[in-house]
Amino acid sequence: MSISKLNAERYSDPTAYEALSAIEKEEKALRAFRPIVYICSPYAGEVEKNVEAAQKYSRFAVDKGYIPIAPHLLFPQFLNDRNPKERQLGLFFGNALMSKCSEVWVFGSRISAGMEDEIKRARWKNYRLRYFTENCEEVQK
Repeated sequence: MSISKLNAERYSDPTAYEALSAIEKEEKALRAFRPIVYICSPYAGEVEKNVEAAQKYSRFAVDKGYIPIAPHLLFPQFLNDRNPKERQLGLFFGNALMSKCSEVWVFGSRISAGMEDEIKRARWKNYRLRYFTENCEEVQK
């Protein structure tokens, strides 16, 4: 779409031109490439609190221009995390999704057993790991 600097009466209208150009730029940015990141945060234990935190971390990734993958928000919707076989299946699915991600983002100061397995796999596969606090501030490890 090409935006004219002239209005319908063919007079220069720089204010409208700037506003429409800004809108077009935002629309293009939304269609632009966004890398996929794997969200690694606790699930078990305080499930409701941990789900809310994972939602917050996913939103943070979106706001930073990434597509978040948070398996612990998806798979417990239809797999029973308390059933060991189904939990293993969910972890297997998560590992498959991790292989499609450009980075693994680890959130929080507490590393659960499931997170530890995900981090080990990411290191073994040489994926880029980034660490964040509960407040989404990046920390160096």
